[in-house]
Amino acid sequence: MGSLFQDRACTCPELHVGLDSPTPQQPFRLLVLGGGYGGLSVALNLQDLCRGQAPRCGPAPEEGAPVVERPRFEVEIVIVDERDGFFHTIGAPLALASEDFASKFWIRYDEIPALRSPNIRVLHGSVKSVDPERKVATYLPYAGTEEKQLEYDFLVAATGLRRAWPAVPQSLRRKQYLFEMGDHLRSMTGRKKGVVVVVGGGAVGIELASELKTLHPHLHVILAHSRSQLLSNEPLPDEVKERALELCRDAGLEVLLNHRLERSEPVKGEAGKVTGAVEVVFTNGKTIVADRVVMAVSRSSPNTGFLPREAVDEEGFVKVQGSLRFSPSTIPNSTHHYAIGDIALWSGIKRCGAAMHMGYYAAHNIHQTMQQIVHGKQEEELLELKEIPPMIGLAVGKQAVAYWPENGMIYGEKVLKDFFGEDLGFTICWNHMRLGEEGK
Repeated sequence: MGSLFQDRACTCPELHVGLDSPTPQQPFRLLVLGGGYGGLSVALNLQDLCRGQAPRCGPAPEEGAPVVERPRFEVEIVIVDERDGFFHTIGAPLALASEDFASKFWIRYDEIPALRSPNIRVLHGSVKSVDPERKVATYLPYAGTEEKQLEYDFLVAATGLRRAWPAVPQSLRRKQYLFEMGDHLRSMTGRKKGVVVVVGGGAVGIELASELKTLHPHLHVILAHSRSQLLSNEPLPDEVKERALELCRDAGLEVLLNHRLERSEPVKGEAGKVTGAVEVVFTNGKTIVADRVVMAVSRSSPNTGFLPREAVDEEGFVKVQGSLRFSPSTIPNSTHHYAIGDIALWSGIKRCGAAMHMGYYAAHNIHQTMQQIVHGKQEEELLELKEIPPMIGLAVGKQAVAYWPENGMIYGEKVLKDFFGEDLGFTICWNHMRLGEEGK
């Protein structure tokens, strides 16, 4: 079987698979770019399917329904990720407020039981380019100087968005990440009566400010937003935005709307020495002296610079069909290339639940193509993603607000428990993907 793609441009014809291959051979090689919610979902769901099992993120079978017989295939799965572990991104606001949760939310890939399988390999590095026609990806190992190549049969891009601090940590190794988070937390909570200003009233700013106030009630936490409503960039009903404001105030936050940041600069004392305080100046003339200013207003961009330009739109999002395959007009071998999660050009607010669901769809459709290649099926039975309407779950201190069109808005302490549990959704996501089950 070789060494799971061999860390170089494969020259082994017996490992090559394609729709035009007269005698297709196994194992199939799946290359997953990105080890977040979508990347792990597609890898583990495809492994389930290739073992003849029900996919872990698929719909639960109805009681009494006949057992579905699924064709089994040999598959090798290689995941390439810039980080050395899985980071629970939606838990970042809680990780920024608690060293205990920060430690919990980053798990090295070699410590995830579900990935301990002889047919799964995780490479720590960054993807530099993809050649869809040759089915070759080039990547640079972490701390390496020599680029390497991987041949594949199927590729799934799940590299997510480039998010600035504090939306996600910037470290690429767990050890560095813990130092980063620890330094950040101590800088905010070191004073007995400290003042922290969080700039930006989107989901990240709201959750970060409210988690900080909930876990460190001695702090005076101010949430400043440039618009007249929180969540102003999200296509959500006004009632959701107004409820988010009420929950912020219930959590003990001071909320300043229509406050656009002009500048923030260190406060100097005698002889021009820096005092450690920060003067925050808004365009309306209001000035605040704070101990710490946290910016939560950065614009995220899709991490797709490694793909051919024709595969993405002007903002860098991958043009996909409902099957999550690349648009056939963009690249060769589009039936063997998928994009899922935040980088896919699709409707809806970016959410981890959607990424995991897309991972399941992509795994199902890849398995269907395997059947076509090996057994000569004339038509693939593909899952097609429908348009996703705006929906959101937002944790605000000890409460949460959730909205989706079918049921409208709900909020309260029970909503927090149902949607996020005790750890901003970490256990829910971990269990949904069954990451704690040994891969074997």
